[in-house]
Amino acid sequence: MAQATMTIEQEFIQEFTGSRQRAMQALEIYPAGVTHDSRYVKPFPIYIARAQGAKKWDVDDHELTDYAVGHGSLIMGHNHPEVVAAVTAQLQRGTHFGASHDQELEWGDWVQRLVPSVERVKFTSSGTEATMLAIRAARAYSGKEKVLKFEQNFHGWHDYISRNVPGDDSNESLPGIPKAVIDLTIVLPIDDLDAVERVLMESDIACVIIEPSGASWATVPPAEGFLEGLRALTEKYNTILIFDEVITGFRWAPGGAQERFGIIPDMTTMAKIVAGGLPGGCFGGKRDIMAVFEFRDDPNHRKIMHPGTYNGNPLSAVAGATALRLVSDPSVQRYCDEMAARLRVGFNTVLVNRDVPGFCYGESSVFHLSLGRTCANMTSGDLRKPDGVEVSALKGGLTGKAKSSFIAGMMLEGSDITFGGGWLSVMHTAEDIDRTIEGFDRTIVRMHDEGIF
Repeated sequence: MAQATMTIEQEFIQEFTGSRQRAMQALEIYPAGVTHDSRYVKPFPIYIARAQGAKKWDVDDHELTDYAVGHGSLIMGHNHPEVVAAVTAQLQRGTHFGASHDQELEWGDWVQRLVPSVERVKFTSSGTEATMLAIRAARAYSGKEKVLKFEQNFHGWHDYISRNVPGDDSNESLPGIPKAVIDLTIVLPIDDLDAVERVLMESDIACVIIEPSGASWATVPPAEGFLEGLRALTEKYNTILIFDEVITGFRWAPGGAQERFGIIPDMTTMAKIVAGGLPGGCFGGKRDIMAVFEFRDDPNHRKIMHPGTYNGNPLSAVAGATALRLVSDPSVQRYCDEMAARLRVGFNTVLVNRDVPGFCYGESSVFHLSLGRTCANMTSGDLRKPDGVEVSALKGGLTGKAKSSFIAGMMLEGSDITFGGGWLSVMHTAEDIDRTIEGFDRTIVRMHDEGIF
């Protein structure tokens, strides 16, 4: 039993010894010891041995309620029996045919059926590849070169789209990316439609790309009406609008944020849920735009190449098609939304009752947490968009000691909230949520007693 005098960090180090040993080994294999930047946490990341439903167990056999759910990809939870059965059956038939197959037809049909903007679709191996090729298609179709995006929106890690700060035209914060490439991307603050119109009037814009939830899955949500205004302006200036629905796709609604908000883009990029928990992504849109990938006996046709060893991989295809069939039922999204709202309200109630600066917010089935700062519209109820907080502060989320102690404290309480927020699945129960809120209360008290805020 841990001593009462132990700090959160001391108790975490004592309890998660197996993860600590593996983290030390990983430092000799990987730069910074991790295979994904978001898994870099202090004092060390946890190592998971198995998962089921809304739970996972680490190498020391701690049971954790999982709010990472495969970086948001597992809306049906870990190891959904129908997905597992489909993948298991496909393993017996083959993992990689190097040829076309029935499974990719079914997968593509489900994407086309569910997502309103998709008249034609192409598969990739990741969301990064999807946005990269969607932008390339927009450039080829429009004959223009520049991309307009919005502050802190994340569209993958390729060179085209890594610039994130309005007005910063240097490449000092983006090592390895040529300035000539950075100059092809214009970044604007969110919610400024006048600035959007000026850029569309004056610049050579091939496309506008945006996370319809706002930057990083609703971390910086747009104001009401902004998406409608953006759609109107892109239509006015005949500019391709791309919705990056890598996270919102099939989570905000069966047809994604575009279905939920009733705003149809010209192109859409997708990943995560689309592949049912296996690697995979896709993009699609209007037939005439997607025609840039067609083979034609026309000397004037400028075709975009689209190789990719794992495009439409049979395992991802059967997992994806099965998952999309399951999430086509809107009760899936409604349930996850309800559980996320229950969690957000619970966290805010704790913060208000304990008189601790902080807030929890989000929409659909996601949540984000900020500690040590306040917002102008703080409430013990649900909160979609915190007022009076700088974009950089929202995007930064939890930092420093507040981040490491919170994550460790919640691990000790049986919840993985490594992202400082998270996603809900159909496998999370009201009892799971309530236990997490109780653990949150105890963790907040411990952090306050340690003088962290």
